[in-house]
Amino acid sequence: MSSNFLTLDGISKRYGELHALESISLDVAAGEFLTLLGPSGSGKSTLLAVLAGFTEPDRGCLSLNGDDITRRPPEARRFGVVPQGYGLFPHLTAYENIAFPLRVRRTLRTRIDNRVQEVMELLQIEGLGNRLPMHLSGGQQQRVALARALSFEPNLLLLDEPMSALDASLRRDLQAELVRLHRQVGTTFIHVTHDQQEALALSDRIVVLNQGRAEQIGSPRAIYDRPASRFVASFLGKNNLLDAIAQVGADGRLQFHWHGHRIAARPGAGPLTAGPCVLVVRPEAILLDPVRGGASHSDERVRGKVVSRSFLGASTDIIVAVGDDTLMVTLPAAAPPIAPGDDVWLTLDSERLWCLPSGGAAPCELSSVSSELAA
Repeated sequence: MSSNFLTLDGISKRYGELHALESISLDVAAGEFLTLLGPSGSGKSTLLAVLAGFTEPDRGCLSLNGDDITRRPPEARRFGVVPQGYGLFPHLTAYENIAFPLRVRRTLRTRIDNRVQEVMELLQIEGLGNRLPMHLSGGQQQRVALARALSFEPNLLLLDEPMSALDASLRRDLQAELVRLHRQVGTTFIHVTHDQQEALALSDRIVVLNQGRAEQIGSPRAIYDRPASRFVASFLGKNNLLDAIAQVGADGRLQFHWHGHRIAARPGAGPLTAGPCVLVVRPEAILLDPVRGGASHSDERVRGKVVSRSFLGASTDIIVAVGDDTLMVTLPAAAPPIAPGDDVWLTLDSERLWCLPSGGAAPCELSSVSSELAA
């Protein structure tokens, strides 16, 4: 992927007192699959509308290959758009819907026929050309909408929650189809969703939006393992957020105190200073073992009590109480049986812990953390 294909510089948009977008800056590489992820009202659809040219920003600049397109109308941007609900013309057949952008551009009829056949084969919808949208399934309608958006070979494809109306099984199938399509055509995709798993599965990079601001921009792995804020940590996945106190020991090591337990890191583990902090622990980063017999204090484990157990097929979620806190632990389906009321040992995976200062400053990675319990 090359750089500087699409650049957003300080894009802002207000609707009265509502700050829909606040100074969004971003470089999108050619051929990238970028996802705008956030809850309802976070600004992701507004940002997509600005990119498409449907909405003008109040401030900021949008450039494509170095050319300012901030005020360029939608039809002059050569961007394909797949809206929510697909936006198919109900009175036109699948073939006519796909051909529509080419006819508007006064493309030669022979070229239209050839190109429509090409994209129908690409989307695996050959044989559906004569059907009206009402006679197509949801997945088939999505493929027709994608074919129409790609028919005129756009510079950029914008997808506004294209799978929101589909059931879970079909969504999984079409996610794989979208990955294949992106790799095959090589077009830059910008995708909007509120579905965290969809964003993680599809994207080269993710922009996490919250109240019109970009909370974090990065690869799915970086955002999943190293959230930049408490909002990102709580929104993306099922993180355990543990309020703790950071102190510097006599040996110069950082020590994080939580419910009488001490989690210590080697010198140089991060720039965190003394004071309140938040430990971020993924449910799958906790090992769980039953307390057997008269087992006593352990230097490597935290003792808790099982509150509930939820079987999810391939995995099981266990809620464990430790003092006033509750932690979620995700175990494989084949894990030993553990029931509500059981006493258990929790072992935190030192390689997966992440720390955020309570005040929202830069995060501190605890890649060298070892768990220690203090009396």
